[in-house]
Amino acid sequence: MADVNAASPSGTRVPSGTGEPSGTAGAGEPAGTRERELAIEQRHLDRVYARLEEKIHEAEFLMQDAAKRSQVGTPGALAERDAQVYRAGIHLNRLNNEFEDFLFGRIDLLLGKDGKKGPDGAYTSVEPAEDAIRPDNTADIAETLHIGRIGVLDADYSPLVIDWRAPAAAPFYRSTPVDPGRVVRRRVIRSKGRKVLGVEDDLMRPALTAYLNGEELPAFGDGALMAALGQARSHSMRDIVASIQAEQDLVIRAPAASVTYVEGGPGTGKTAVALHRAAYLLYQDRRRYSGGILIVSPTPLLVAYTEGVLPSLGEEGQVAIRAVGSLVDGVEATLYDDPAVARVKGASRMLKVLRKAARGVLDTPQPSAGGQLSLDEDDSVDSVQEAGTAVRTDLLRVVAFGRRLELDADELRRIRQIALGGTAPVNLLRPRARKLLLDALWAKSGAGARHTDPELAAELRSSFDEDVSDEDGFTGFLNAWWPELTPRAVLAAMADEKRLSRWGRRVLNPGEVRKVARSLRRDGYSVHDVALLDELNSILGTPARPKRKRELDPLDQLTGLEELMPQREETQRERAERLAQERVEYAHVIVDEAQDLTPMQWRMVGRRGRHATWTVVGDPAQSSWSEPDDAAAARDEALGTRPRRRFELTVNYRNPSEIADLAAKVLALAMPGMPSPKAVRSTGLEPRFAVVDDERSGARGSLGATVRAAAARLLDQVDGTVGVVVAMRRRDEAARWLADLGERVVALGSLEAKGLEYDATVVVSPAEIADESPAGLRVLYVALTRATQQLTVVSTAADAPDAAGVPDLLRD
Repeated sequence: MADVNAASPSGTRVPSGTGEPSGTAGAGEPAGTRERELAIEQRHLDRVYARLEEKIHEAEFLMQDAAKRSQVGTPGALAERDAQVYRAGIHLNRLNNEFEDFLFGRIDLLLGKDGKKGPDGAYTSVEPAEDAIRPDNTADIAETLHIGRIGVLDADYSPLVIDWRAPAAAPFYRSTPVDPGRVVRRRVIRSKGRKVLGVEDDLMRPALTAYLNGEELPAFGDGALMAALGQARSHSMRDIVASIQAEQDLVIRAPAASVTYVEGGPGTGKTAVALHRAAYLLYQDRRRYSGGILIVSPTPLLVAYTEGVLPSLGEEGQVAIRAVGSLVDGVEATLYDDPAVARVKGASRMLKVLRKAARGVLDTPQPSAGGQLSLDEDDSVDSVQEAGTAVRTDLLRVVAFGRRLELDADELRRIRQIALGGTAPVNLLRPRARKLLLDALWAKSGAGARHTDPELAAELRSSFDEDVSDEDGFTGFLNAWWPELTPRAVLAAMADEKRLSRWGRRVLNPGEVRKVARSLRRDGYSVHDVALLDELNSILGTPARPKRKRELDPLDQLTGLEELMPQREETQRERAERLAQERVEYAHVIVDEAQDLTPMQWRMVGRRGRHATWTVVGDPAQSSWSEPDDAAAARDEALGTRPRRRFELTVNYRNPSEIADLAAKVLALAMPGMPSPKAVRSTGLEPRFAVVDDERSGARGSLGATVRAAAARLLDQVDGTVGVVVAMRRRDEAARWLADLGERVVALGSLEAKGLEYDATVVVSPAEIADESPAGLRVLYVALTRATQQLTVVSTAADAPDAAGVPDLLRD
């Protein structure tokens, strides 16, 4: 390996993220003032935990009391018991979930314009009273509020902690030195368990001398935001509830009506804002969003990275975080499609192919014993196996009124064409096809012409339909001739090139047919296949199933209540659990990294939010989809005519300016004229460059050895995680290079890096990533913006590095 980077400037400090108190006392503050402030916050935290313990005991008592109600033995008491146990259980679980490190903030406020208090016990006035600041530019603190993950009131209903989503907490996020409102000091409290470790203060009115209890208000630390940005990363996302900035808070608290559209570049906090918005909406209107909130993430890696955030914010159960490849129940995307195949499968023109396939597959049905379509090339088109018995599908023969009636292949083909002329889903057209068969057989019988009495003719026809339908031969033929189709079976049929060529005529060219069919013959599904399965499910439809009788509660049987209640009504809790399991539509849909959704994926997501409000979060500059106009049309169709409210996040909180400036060079190539978000900090650590020669020469070592050495070096220099980003085809290879470096380092393909962040990253061969697809430059831009501290770029000969090791794509 050749490390061609100059030494970092001496004296540069890399934030360690150790969690120890940092910063020094404000200018002129006595050395003991910090300890006194920590002690003040510790006493308050002790009060909060004592009150929490009381609330937990209350919830436990309610659980026990509710359980005793079952002894009464009346239906009303049982229903009340179930509801009370459910509510008390939720409350207890919420308290226990939030028992760790949930008090994080404090604001010290001037006297307000009025004395009105809100439901959380805090004064509602936003602006200070006219006489709050004295002529000599001094003032007294009139109110102090502590901010946390849930609200806590003392025994007298005064606020010990304000829920971060409450209106009273908004100044903690919205206040700035330009527009401070009533806020004089904003403090972030860092704690571990029940112990306060430190505080970080921001003065919103730095020129004001403020007094609290007769003493001047002190300030400590480097500021809450800078302290948060310097913390080490892990493989799980932390909430940003203590460091939400004003432009992010505007999005989080935006009204939920219609569509909230949020754009922002790398590091602006889009994913975090989306998660915090879900928690905020539930807090604001829990009844409205009892239908559930769906958060759609681009990859399983991002789901795993973010799934711990909502429980830490006090919300769990009502929010489903699903990867795009996991939106269809029972299917998990495990395969990766070549970019050329992905472009075909994701395009809106695939809808025509799927519709033709769903109907065309009935021309050559191969049913299994269960009557569902299965494909077996050894089966004859005209003779298939139904329940172990050969059934011809080109001839229907029944006996009625002592006569043998037949429908030949041409007649059956015409009947099928008529049946398929309906607009209903294919599986729901089966009753229509059955009736058309009976109509044709009735006409052949000639019985209708022999009776002029309409009532007699109708009675005879009803008897005819019943007799024919009960024949095993008719039932077996119908199951074979018009089986219940499944999305998987139709997609499997599309793996046959001849069939796909027929169904895709004038839509797919021969090369596309060949590539798509070959990809569908693999064992498993890609993220693009999942969208096709969901579309097929909509095209095919699911026949109505007979309702199953609900089992009786054993308690009802023990008390003899089954005699009074042969079918007990489901409880509120049981109904909630059933609806959650059956849920296919949601009250609010949040789409993260929306710029990556293909048209077919937009159709899939849209079906889950037909009556929902939406939050759409994305960045065109990071899009990995090569046909944005096609995707935009599908997105607009999914969102319908709902009004849009647009927000833009402009500040990069993730990358130091040294990394952001390098990434901006790629952005200028990928999307000329697109502004990059402004980085808020600088570390003095420039990106490093390493070069590997042609692996066959061995002059500087193999690519694997070079990458491994770069990752090992970064592991020694940062406290958190290291991500190694490679072209998608190198994912497995890169994992082998890094296998023995421990769990802090992870290898990931370029398309898997979206939304993730690491203390340091190694980006391997920018040219390989850029050449993967037509959107390759945008994908490279994503890869270069994952690091919070350090970046190393490893170049191969394909990158044409200069003497300093800088690849061609990253040079000025």
